[in-house]
Amino acid sequence: MHPSRRLAGMLLAATTGSVGAYQPFISDDTGTQGKSGNQLELGFNRDRAQQGGTTSTTHVIPFTYTRGLSDELDVFVSVNHTRLGSDFPGSDASGSGNPSVGFKWRFFEEEASKTSLAVKPELRLPVNSSKESAGLGNGRASYGLALILTRETGFGAVHANLAAGHDHYRGLPSSPGPDSEGWRASIAPVWDLNEQWKLAVDLGRETQRVGGIRNSAYYVELGAVYSPDKDLDLAFGLIRRSDRTSPAVTTNTLTAGITWRFR
Repeated sequence: MHPSRRLAGMLLAATTGSVGAYQPFISDDTGTQGKSGNQLELGFNRDRAQQGGTTSTTHVIPFTYTRGLSDELDVFVSVNHTRLGSDFPGSDASGSGNPSVGFKWRFFEEEASKTSLAVKPELRLPVNSSKESAGLGNGRASYGLALILTRETGFGAVHANLAAGHDHYRGLPSSPGPDSEGWRASIAPVWDLNEQWKLAVDLGRETQRVGGIRNSAYYVELGAVYSPDKDLDLAFGLIRRSDRTSPAVTTNTLTAGITWRFR
């Protein structure tokens, strides 16, 4: 694979994460929309990654619609538009990435300890071979699963995630693309400053195995959420990610989004 495509693929994986997460954070929470509740999320992510002497940028605009089927169960669908850029001539690409569908089920909730657990499976639908070769997505259906814990505290809440996923690639008939497996463990304490402002630190470790080779990465995010009313959130975040590849990849991400809830 061309180095710019390899780096673009790593950037895309870092950018998209788990769809429909609690904007602007990578870690998700156990919150749901309630029966007949709706949520629209529109985001913007800009990644700038450096590997050796190569710099690549990824712009992703994700859109997610979530519907509450019951007080504990949400379903969601997500689409995105991606634009890739690199120092390598002719390696730029733009187009839609993998659409996703899934659900979130809060299966445990205890009032005494203010602790809840949820599970969130998702299916990422394939893109065509030309988009896969351009680095915009996976050419075969892929999937992910996250276990989510939320505990309310005196200062706000703490969210912890354990997530795993499997990416399938079409590749070429003579050389199929190598599948990859990934895991993520993360924790995000969120401080409620007042009724309108929340601040958080999101810390995580990710591991990816491709063709028997395992790479790990660490990230830290500083994020803020401003809520002018109970149904509208404006989110902002800065993420610093370090991949322990050879040569190493350092990624800086600016993320922003708007969330609207309605019935």
